[in-house]
Amino acid sequence: MIDRLRALRMDTTPLRASRDFRLLFLAGSVFYFGAMVSYVAIPFQVYKLTGSNFAVGAIGLVELAPIVVFGLYGGALADHVDRRKLLIGTGLGQAVFTAVLAANAFRDDPDVWVIFAVSVALASCSALQRPSREALLPRTVTHDQLPAANALSSFGIQIGLLAGPAVGGLLAAYVGIGWCFVIDACALVIASYLYLLMRSYPHREQTTPPSLAGIKEGMVYAFRRRDLLGTYFVDIVAMMFAAPVVLFPAIADQVFGQPQLLGMLYTSEVVGAMAATALSGWTARVHHHGRAIVLAAAGFGAMVALAGLMPNIWLVALFLALACGFDMISGIFRSTVWSQTIPESMRGRLAGIEMLSYSVGPLAGQVRGGVTADLWSVRGAVVSGGLACVAGVGITAAWLRDFWTYDARTDEHAIAERAVRQAAGEG
Repeated sequence: MIDRLRALRMDTTPLRASRDFRLLFLAGSVFYFGAMVSYVAIPFQVYKLTGSNFAVGAIGLVELAPIVVFGLYGGALADHVDRRKLLIGTGLGQAVFTAVLAANAFRDDPDVWVIFAVSVALASCSALQRPSREALLPRTVTHDQLPAANALSSFGIQIGLLAGPAVGGLLAAYVGIGWCFVIDACALVIASYLYLLMRSYPHREQTTPPSLAGIKEGMVYAFRRRDLLGTYFVDIVAMMFAAPVVLFPAIADQVFGQPQLLGMLYTSEVVGAMAATALSGWTARVHHHGRAIVLAAAGFGAMVALAGLMPNIWLVALFLALACGFDMISGIFRSTVWSQTIPESMRGRLAGIEMLSYSVGPLAGQVRGGVTADLWSVRGAVVSGGLACVAGVGITAAWLRDFWTYDARTDEHAIAERAVRQAAGEG
């Protein structure tokens, strides 16, 4: 029994074996902590200045286009330039823009237009940076350590997602919104310094400058590989139908009449994801990653549907935590497929395309959830979304049989990438 419990523990081998992975892990944790402090501060400040919920929602709207455009361009850029230098430059750029938010917040009469303009600039820098960070991780560990490395990276992010909003809320309420941005700017400088300490990872092959043709090449590659296509479609389907975040305020206030417990619903998601990551040691022994992604995404939908049926808010929070645990497991296996099979020359562009799936799914889910709740009911929106997720994931698996039968031990792309990495002596 004890041995079985030990087998569930998160594998920390990458942290012990790779100095550069440790630096990447720490940088990511610090980065997301600071980002989540600002994530609380920006909408709070906009609402305080305008009193408009539409103005708060408009922040996400103005950020969408930069995420799409610069995410794709950042992916192409990551396949050409020194990724480490790009991480440092974009990190320092975000620190400067965040310092502008701090200076604006400390004024007696802050300008709302400054917040929107800087939010666009920050979204652009972040979109440029993320593909390089995703593409660099596989270079820091051995091929077989990638499942554990992806789980650890997710765990570090979850720490930031859990601690950042709590710190941001306290600072905004008791010290001042400006200090939230100061903390975030400092975190960005620290993360950039940690990237600076990493060694350089030059591209293995001759590269070409980013272009529309290069971006198109990445898209064609992604859509020709049905295993990769499955990872994108499963995530989009799950988020479009079952992501319940937009309905949390209505669940707490309208359904249960306990708006003071709204924060618990948000926290339950992070706690569930952290628990799943902490017990992710078993994932390294799974080889049918497509099947694992499908089952985990279906589990996510089923738990969301059950959450919508629960008679009290505490049980809702419990099932939301279970749902996000399943979603995290799906995410770990999706990251493993990407990092174990995508060639070095394509990794940045494919990370940019991955950002699109992360953006489109939740945005469509917000619209679907809100419209369904208004036309029917809050519970109906949650339950129907969860069931639709299970059905949609099943249809996707039946459509993309190559994705369902994917086996990391026999897949040609995984074998080829393993051979390249072993020949290069990486990790």
